[in-house]
Amino acid sequence: MFLSERRAEHDDEGTLPVFAAFSDLMACVLGIFVLFFVWVVSFEVTMASDLQRERAERVQATDRVRALEASLAGPLRAGLITFVNGTIGIRGSVLFDLNSAELRVEGQALLREMATPLATYLATREEVLMVSGFTDDLQIRGGPLRPYQDNWELSVQRAVTVVRAMIEAGVPEESLFAAGFGQNHPVVPNDTEDNRAKNRRVEMAPVPRPRQLELTNQAPASALPPAHATPERATTDGAG
Repeated sequence: MFLSERRAEHDDEGTLPVFAAFSDLMACVLGIFVLFFVWVVSFEVTMASDLQRERAERVQATDRVRALEASLAGPLRAGLITFVNGTIGIRGSVLFDLNSAELRVEGQALLREMATPLATYLATREEVLMVSGFTDDLQIRGGPLRPYQDNWELSVQRAVTVVRAMIEAGVPEESLFAAGFGQNHPVVPNDTEDNRAKNRRVEMAPVPRPRQLELTNQAPASALPPAHATPERATTDGAG
């Protein structure tokens, strides 16, 4: 009888630390769960705030685009321009004669009409307007009557001409830049004269404003040549 009681007491003493360890483990698990729950809730709150801010920004951007489209209603109704997904398209025949980068009178009037709405739109955005020139696939040849060597040069010059006209009409020059694509990126196949006329065009599209790069990996002062150092002479002869 006495032996049984001692054995039972010994068994009880052996099981007490197990329950204590188990309770500590459950407390740790509960603590981790609470921390995870708090993190999830804070993450959801942050995501909801970000989504709400993004929706507000999208609504504002959409309103600006609609306002720009409304201000260009006249040229749109007249069929002088197209306005698709924020990109303005102008047929080349509205702005230029064939193989020319000199603005027609109608083109000058159109760009003057577009300048104020575009300047207003760009003033509220961290964007600049990319003016792109495009041609058809018929190659031109340089000469007295055709001063442009190829479609690349013609498309670039047309874009530059439009940019200069927009600056003269009041658009800040830092809000514009020109690009030429030649015969690349046609909107329709160059298989008919009407299609080629559609591909001869100028497009205006807002793009993010370039940001100044910060050069962090600058050469140490010891690596730079001393100010009094004499530059090495070239080893080959010839004009500079």
